[in-house]
Amino acid sequence: MLLLLIRLAFYAAAVTAQVDGSSPFSFTSNGNPILSNGSWYSGDPAPLVVNDTLYIITGRDSAPPNENAFVMNQWGMLVSSSAKPEGGMWTLYPDVADPRTIFAWAEPGSAYAAQVVRGQDSRFYMYAPVTQADSVNEDAFAIGVAVSDSPTGPFQDAHPSGPIISQSVPPPGNTIQNIDPTVLVDDDGHVYIYFGTFGQLLGYQLDPDMVTVVSNATQVTSLTGYFEAPWLMKRQDVYYMLFAANNAGPQSPCTPTSYHACIAYGTASSPMGPWTFQDVILPIVSSTTSHPGAVEWNGDWYLVYHTADAMEGGHFRRSVAFDKLVWDDSQTPAKIDVVQQTFGPKPPALPTYNVAPQAIASSVRPTPIQYWIQALNDRIIRENPLPPDYWSSYEAADSPQISTLVYSWNETVRLNGTSMVFFADHAAGANEGVAPPQEWYIEYQDNSGTWRRAVNTSSYPLEVTDTPHTVAFETVDTVSIRAILVASGAQEQYAGIGVKEWEALSTTVHT
Repeated sequence: MLLLLIRLAFYAAAVTAQVDGSSPFSFTSNGNPILSNGSWYSGDPAPLVVNDTLYIITGRDSAPPNENAFVMNQWGMLVSSSAKPEGGMWTLYPDVADPRTIFAWAEPGSAYAAQVVRGQDSRFYMYAPVTQADSVNEDAFAIGVAVSDSPTGPFQDAHPSGPIISQSVPPPGNTIQNIDPTVLVDDDGHVYIYFGTFGQLLGYQLDPDMVTVVSNATQVTSLTGYFEAPWLMKRQDVYYMLFAANNAGPQSPCTPTSYHACIAYGTASSPMGPWTFQDVILPIVSSTTSHPGAVEWNGDWYLVYHTADAMEGGHFRRSVAFDKLVWDDSQTPAKIDVVQQTFGPKPPALPTYNVAPQAIASSVRPTPIQYWIQALNDRIIRENPLPPDYWSSYEAADSPQISTLVYSWNETVRLNGTSMVFFADHAAGANEGVAPPQEWYIEYQDNSGTWRRAVNTSSYPLEVTDTPHTVAFETVDTVSIRAILVASGAQEQYAGIGVKEWEALSTTVHT
């Protein structure tokens, strides 16, 4: 209990901020994520620099800890004139706008990824995807535009008659989900907008009035792995499109799991393409997505994105981070180097007997692409996990009867126990879905490389709980152990097995 209190005190001291109501307040950050104490979660950041001040609009995440859904009712804004990724002073405007207040034609909620840009008239235009009330479209998401004399608002509808883009406007409309707008006001005053998710990316040219579409739609299909979250920008007469990609696979340069996304980019000599894929610049982070935005500020470029790294954060309780974006001008077009993700100080590690995090986790049978082998030893146990938060053998009718999980260390470890946190969506004994195993046991590799069954001195529990009983076994010195899991079911029809966390317990405490 004392150590837990120490960790809580660490977060309280690390970021001196507590959100109370909608009034702006200033705080000191000591690294990524910018606001790490769990007092205010947000995602989908979009940066803007005005007079050497950085403004990051972001949608507030209000989901309870175990709800797997986006609950986003308003936009806030993080503002700084001097902060760095390693820390600095920020001001949070927690309630810059909300959909229903700005757009009379919108439903409340769904304050998804918005962007604020400065128009040729020096006013600030906010492009926001919201849910259109009484929509006749198959998908009600639509993009509205609001305007203000200040980056932090107040904003009012710049196109009160309705959205500028939906599945029905401009004619002939489209069949995609119209979210994640990104807008560029080019050096010549021309304005361009791209948007789209689930692998669909469309673009238009806008009139300098910032609200009127003046071109046919351009469909982009050449950006490898494009999933969502486009970010359009220009540097040295080259146009860059950053985006979230999820071309998944064991050997993918982007992501090993289909629920995660990396950040990649493409280039073009024209704002409307054609676009050429270039490379991945940020691997997967702690949240399933990371939603890029990039900007030059005080002589350096920065990538702004979100993670789940704040206290009690999660995939639907995200926090904004930013790191330096470095250019390689020896390449043509200039290449973006892989971004080096940085983190603020971590709370003191709790003493533990568990040495699984030091092991390399693997599965004898390939892990289905929606699950993640590295979830086994990441020390994260979510009450209501998404598929990449656990390992599973589930492959519908092809789920195997036997699964083997392996831990390997680079040096000999002395072990005398284990525990396993199971995930299940079906009851014990089921032959479908994901159910607790029928049985499981541990083997270890001896000095000759032979696998031997550990001699357990307590039983292997099968119940589904986030606090399982420890299995004790006679002490072994080894460089590898494996868990043999036998699925429930019969007659060649077996349930999948799910494991949130697998501990390998040493005879001595580690910190």
